[in-house]
Amino acid sequence: MRLGVDFGGTKIEAALLDSDGEIRIRQRVPNPGNYEAAVRAVRDLAVRIEQEAGVESKTIGVGMPGSLSPVTGLVRNANSVWLNGKPFFEDLKQALGKPLRVENDANCFALSEAVDGAAAGARVVFGVILGTGCGGGVVVDGRTIEGVNAIGGEWGHTPLPWARKDEIPVRDWCGRWNCLEQWLSGTGLRRWSGIGGRDLDAGVKAGDAHARLVLDQLADRLARSLAVVMDILDPDVIVFGGGLSNIDSLYASVRGKLIAYVFSDVIRTKVVKNKHGDSSGVRGAAWLFTPEEAR
Repeated sequence: MRLGVDFGGTKIEAALLDSDGEIRIRQRVPNPGNYEAAVRAVRDLAVRIEQEAGVESKTIGVGMPGSLSPVTGLVRNANSVWLNGKPFFEDLKQALGKPLRVENDANCFALSEAVDGAAAGARVVFGVILGTGCGGGVVVDGRTIEGVNAIGGEWGHTPLPWARKDEIPVRDWCGRWNCLEQWLSGTGLRRWSGIGGRDLDAGVKAGDAHARLVLDQLADRLARSLAVVMDILDPDVIVFGGGLSNIDSLYASVRGKLIAYVFSDVIRTKVVKNKHGDSSGVRGAAWLFTPEEAR
């Protein structure tokens, strides 16, 4: 048994994963939004799940916003800004008392889908989060790629490529200008279009002309942004997650636009919807340890 924890901005979810990748039990609690209380909440949730399951996990993986600095070990780049500058790994390790790995939540999503999800069997996978925020994760040969600076996959805080005159730069919470998070997240979509993801999907299905225009703009911005990733990483599969991944018509539109931006005469990369949905974050956190490592 491996325990996975998805440490989100509004909720903390934990699940026990068996060696076959099946979730045996899962629970979630609100994130208290306070550092000390949040560490206690993770500890208490882990204990409660193990008690109810009647089994003890061998390892614990945690997916979190932001990343750990390879220099200081402290949290940085988290949109839950109260986490930044805190010794999250060390405090969790002390509270949980088990082998622990902490990874960016988008990397956990990508890992879950690469191991036994929509990208199972693919060698190079790029996971895309299109939710309240916007992020990316890289998995190669079943392993997350953090990089030497531990920022591998920080796609959401790269600028919108080939920006047009009507795409006026916007300052993001991180302090940078024109980050993809301002254009491709659910929050960003509502900012520039006035439409939420669910309403956009419903409008497109109903044949609404304005919804189709917004979808075309969103797909074009996604295609431009993914083209840069493809030119550098050239992944086998790109997997969408988050609320906007549920817009079914988005996939064909993005695929059709990629050829105009990617530096290639052919597009063989698959662009697919996630398999595990809301479970991917917590599953990917558990998969930070292989079944062999948890024995």
